[in-house]
This record gives sequence, structure tokens and C-alpha cells, in this order.
Amino acid sequence: MSEDWQQVARDVSALLREGRRQVIAKMAGPMTVDEKTGRKDLVTNIDKSNEQFLIAGIRNMDPTAKVLGEEGFGDKLTSLDGRVWIVDPIDGTMNFVKQHDNFAMMIGIYQDGEGQLGFIYDVMNDVLYAGGPAVGGVWANDQQISAPANLALSEGLIGASAPLVVHDTAHMQKIVHDSAGMRIYGSAGIEMINVLLGKTLGYISYLKPWDIAAGQVMLNFLGVRVSTIDGQPLNMLSSNLVLVATEKAQRDILQIEEDDVSL
Repeated sequence: MSEDWQQVARDVSALLREGRRQVIAKMAGPMTVDEKTGRKDLVTNIDKSNEQFLIAGIRNMDPTAKVLGEEGFGDKLTSLDGRVWIVDPIDGTMNFVKQHDNFAMMIGIYQDGEGQLGFIYDVMNDVLYAGGPAVGGVWANDQQISAPANLALSEGLIGASAPLVVHDTAHMQKIVHDSAGMRIYGSAGIEMINVLLGKTLGYISYLKPWDIAAGQVMLNFLGVRVSTIDGQPLNMLSSNLVLVATEKAQRDILQIEEDDVSL
């Protein structure tokens, strides 16, 4: 693959736009829905076919790279050495099945463990969020995004995973209580778009590599912190309880975790 990252960004954007066209066309036809780990963890024939399409395009662009895909059509990775593409063909599959809305397509590109480019495509609104350090900015389609305001926890809304709040995992009820309010979108990609745009100041959920890879690249570039719930760097090859937050909100949340307090 050429090291012309601007060209890579254009090529990946074109690939994702064609993927969107195919997904929307297939939504009008029959959808096969299967359970993975349970009734709330779904996969469809469209998830699978879109991952195959995206990975084929990536292989054509970058034949020697490794690819990690949610549905298993990529490689088995043991490290992030070299260039690694991390793909989520349909993020928010429950929303995709039940709402035909509020889902995303995501690709993150890492070089020796360092995020270079991230892409989150809000499919139904036809807005592609893309960028990172390799291209010196983050864009929503053709409009460059500024860094979101560095708000404290009390000053903004927090995105959350519902089960974490219900079960009060990692003091989520205290975190929500101390924020200005909670929002739940049901898709990591849509959640991270809201953080990128400053509509929420953070997001907390259990996430797998393909859930966070694209967003982490763009969020970090714009000064948003991405870590484990106790402030440690993520292991990008495993599941993590992930804290995405502005610098000030991260500090507030880590203090709640350290104090081990209740409401």
C-alpha cells in the first residue's frame, strides 16, 4: 500500500460508500438474523456479506496487511505489529434489525499499534466521520471537526451501556448521577460520533477491538481520552470496560472509581 495517507483515506471512504449502497439495497430484501452469544447479541446475513466486501476491498488496497473483522472473515491476530485494519461491518446490529437506523460501519487503521486513520459511517444519515494523525484532522463528510469542549462530568451528558447502569457496574449510577444526564444510543459508533461532536462528553461500555478501534483514532486526535475504566491503556486485541471522556470528565470519573463511593 502507498504511504500516501490522503489517498488511503479517499480509497477507504469510497469503499465505505459503496458498502453503504449495498447495505441499503439489501435492507429491502430478506434478512437472516442469528444469535451469537444470546438473544441480544445478533448477527445478520448483511453483517457477514458486508464484512466480506470490506475485507476484499482492503486486501486489494493493502495485500500484506493484517485484518481483524468482527465476523471472523479476517486474520487471527496475536499482535498489532505492522499494519492492521480493524473492521466492524455493522455496529449496532440490534438497532439495524429492530429500527433500520442508528447503526454504523467502522474501520480503524493501525501501524505498529499506533492509530493512523479512523472511519465511522453513520449509514442512515449518510455522514462519514474520518481522519486521524495520518491526515492531520477529522472530518464529517467534507467539514472539518474541531476538538470538543473539555467539559467536567457535571457539565455534560454521558453515553452509557444500559446493563452497566442497571447493575451499577464500576459505580455507573454515581457517574450518571454526577453528570448532567445519561443518553443511550445502542451503538458504539453512534455514541462516539456524539462525543466527537461534543453532544456528549463521554461514553462507557464493554467494547471489543472492532467497537473502539476507529473511534479511538479520531477521539485521541481531538484530545478526548480513551482508556480502561481505571485509566489504563487499552489492550486492542481483547475486550475492555472502556472509558471515553474529555480530560476533565475522565479525571472526575477516575476519582469516583478511586473513592469507591456510592450515591
